[in-house]
Amino acid sequence: MARAKAAYVCTECGASSLQQFGQCPACKAWNTLQETVLEAKSAHRYASLAGGVQAGTPLPLARIETREIERLPTGIGEFDRVLGGGLVAGQVVLIGGDPGIGKSTLLLQALAQLEAAQPGAHTALYVTGEESAEQVALRAQRLALDAGRVQLLAEIRLERIVATLEAIKPEIAVIDSIQTLYSDALTSAPGSVAQVRECAAQLTRHAKSSGTSLILIGHVTKDGAIAGPRVLEHIVDTVLYFEGDPHSSFRLVRAIKNRFGAVNELGVFAMTEKGLRGVSNPSALFLSQHGKDVAGSCVLATLEGTRPLLVEIQALVDTAHAPNPRRLSVGLEQNRLAMLLAVLHRHAGIATFDADVFVNAVGGVRIQEPAADLAVLLAAVSSLTNRPILGKVTAFGEVGLAGEVRPAPRGQDRLKEAAKLGFTRAIVPRANLPKAKIAGLEVIAVERVDEAVGKLREL
Repeated sequence: MARAKAAYVCTECGASSLQQFGQCPACKAWNTLQETVLEAKSAHRYASLAGGVQAGTPLPLARIETREIERLPTGIGEFDRVLGGGLVAGQVVLIGGDPGIGKSTLLLQALAQLEAAQPGAHTALYVTGEESAEQVALRAQRLALDAGRVQLLAEIRLERIVATLEAIKPEIAVIDSIQTLYSDALTSAPGSVAQVRECAAQLTRHAKSSGTSLILIGHVTKDGAIAGPRVLEHIVDTVLYFEGDPHSSFRLVRAIKNRFGAVNELGVFAMTEKGLRGVSNPSALFLSQHGKDVAGSCVLATLEGTRPLLVEIQALVDTAHAPNPRRLSVGLEQNRLAMLLAVLHRHAGIATFDADVFVNAVGGVRIQEPAADLAVLLAAVSSLTNRPILGKVTAFGEVGLAGEVRPAPRGQDRLKEAAKLGFTRAIVPRANLPKAKIAGLEVIAVERVDEAVGKLREL
């Protein structure tokens, strides 16, 4: 029997090569070429578009009528927040995360609550390829879900799944997971680049034509990215990531891409015996409860999508016992930490070149916006001088290389959230100084790093 020919396909750009390379010849990404079996040549399904087809009639953009998007709430408030208000007809959502973090649990809860809210009004289908039907039923019983009207299909063959979708026409369908499916049109194994790309394309095409809201569960690699070709994230409408420590009881769901809503929205959940529950006041999760004021702690007023959050930033500056001092950050960008320490030395005269610096964002949240710069520097100065920041003080602001403190977007919302949680002082950029006084909150405006450090010493 002749050996099937193989090629190496890049998971980032989709380019193929007949031999293995450490670097993709097309996009120059490293270690992204994966072996896949070459498929037999056949008539392409889009071959009719090559010629002999009449030209389409384009319309002026101003003449196209728009309408308000109708959304289908899932019944889980935090999940709807990340989606932008609920699911849209024909929307394809890809959700990824570490094994055991709660992807299947959350979606099973969403389907059950959708049916319980309006019995008989919606049709939901759960397709499981990783677990048997009995295992899914046991999970539903363990979570005490009223999932009697949720249709369940244990299948990994793409053609049979699409036929089932066409037969029962559900409003919402969950595929668990996309890496377990295979198509008869291809001979490669499930989970390969070709199979994942083909199955995702066929399911997306069906969702767009039928109006079914489709949710795909995807595996992640050891680096935390969605397994399979990068084109998978380009095909779908929304990409969600589960974040947080699987050993912790808290889970974060972040929107990375959303064609029907805002990106970087954050949903906060708590894992309980009855499944995932939304957290109404997430700021309380990220604020440590200290018996007294401690050095090296500063509260950051950050922004996750449209939601203001208060997160405690902890810093530890200690004498280095090695020739190369360490710069380690958890939840923040490590390269930015090194840059901020250099700015602190140059423009505030505080040197840390002979000390190890460790920075952590409490609660496992990842801070991606530069407005965290000022809080990181104040926490580092507090730890270095061993002087706690007295009172309930919050801070935010971007720090530039010239030592200036730049404004952050939506500063008014950040200050109102701080005041609502009982904070009495806020160190902010001068451009974020509110026009009207906020009750119970003293706003301290600064323009440069040395000025912020000086204000810190006066507190």
